Amino acid sequence: MADPRFYDNRGPFRLAELCALLSIALPANAKSGALVEDVAALEDAGSPHLVYCTGKKTAAVLANSHAGFCLVDSDAELMASASRVVLRSNSAALAFANAARVFYPDAGLQQWAQTKPIHVSAKLEEGVRLSLGVVVGPGAEIGGGTHVGPNTVIGRGVTIGRNCEIGSNTSVTHAHLGDGVTILPGAQIGQPGFGFASGSSGHTKSPQLGRVIVQDRVEIGACATIDRGALGDTVIGEGTKIDNLVQIGHNTHIGRNCMIVAQVGISGSCELGDFVVLGGQAGLADHVRVGDGARFAARSAAAPGEIAGGHDYGGAPARPIQQWRRELAAVAMLSRRPRRTPNG
Repeated sequence: MADPRFYDNRGPFRLAELCALLSIALPANAKSGALVEDVAALEDAGSPHLVYCTGKKTAAVLANSHAGFCLVDSDAELMASASRVVLRSNSAALAFANAARVFYPDAGLQQWAQTKPIHVSAKLEEGVRLSLGVVVGPGAEIGGGTHVGPNTVIGRGVTIGRNCEIGSNTSVTHAHLGDGVTILPGAQIGQPGFGFASGSSGHTKSPQLGRVIVQDRVEIGACATIDRGALGDTVIGEGTKIDNLVQIGHNTHIGRNCMIVAQVGISGSCELGDFVVLGGQAGLADHVRVGDGARFAARSAAAPGEIAGGHDYGGAPARPIQQWRRELAAVAMLSRRPRRTPNG
């Protein structure tokens, strides 16, 4: 469920009303007056919440979910139960994106109006220093000893711990930052993740209703971007260091004391253990899970799946580094062999 510090829920909606807004049929045996209070992730949903399910993997998660309402594709074999109403749509993902927009129509770029740089409801502890051009939004909280550079925007509801350094021309929205965090100039924290539901008419933006959680003593490099979660959180573990121009996608969880070097790209819903190292321009596809202490050479690329911790990897797709080096050596030797002539 969305954090009310950052998002305003327009619900609840009666089931018949919500079905009409989504242009889907109300199930015959469903109670038209049943209240749907919110959209939610499968793992977090309760009886008044709407979720969606596509594919066998999410169906297995749904079996253990407490969600009271579930959107599925029209041809899905999933059946309704005594505790759950199943709503069918040509595209469950697209219908859910539209439902999220019904509940949270203002969940795009965070915009608000205020006449003074520091909103009257913001809370700043003693010792906070703000440079020229800083804007602090409603309900934001900044801990003592934190310095904020020129032209930086701290959005509605954001909390920043003590003794942080926030560089110039930075934006921090939909986020909670711990103590001793350093953010270099130009970084963008908490912007919407790259989430779309695609259909025959094009691509529909899925409202991004999560947060960014940055734990203590994290450093985030210049012009790095960390997207907020789609429904849950994007998490950066304590002590992790992120270099310049790094992109971290929505719902990714990064462990403690990781080192992520310049121009790394991490797709959505990845999970990195503690002390993981990603060399420059390395890339992770979505839903990659990396064990503790794994290290990736520069420009390596990992496909979706499990990657064991405690080992070094290189190449694209990433594989154990000794194997990758042997393959490079073999290719080099092949290139040095003399060419055979037609008469040779």
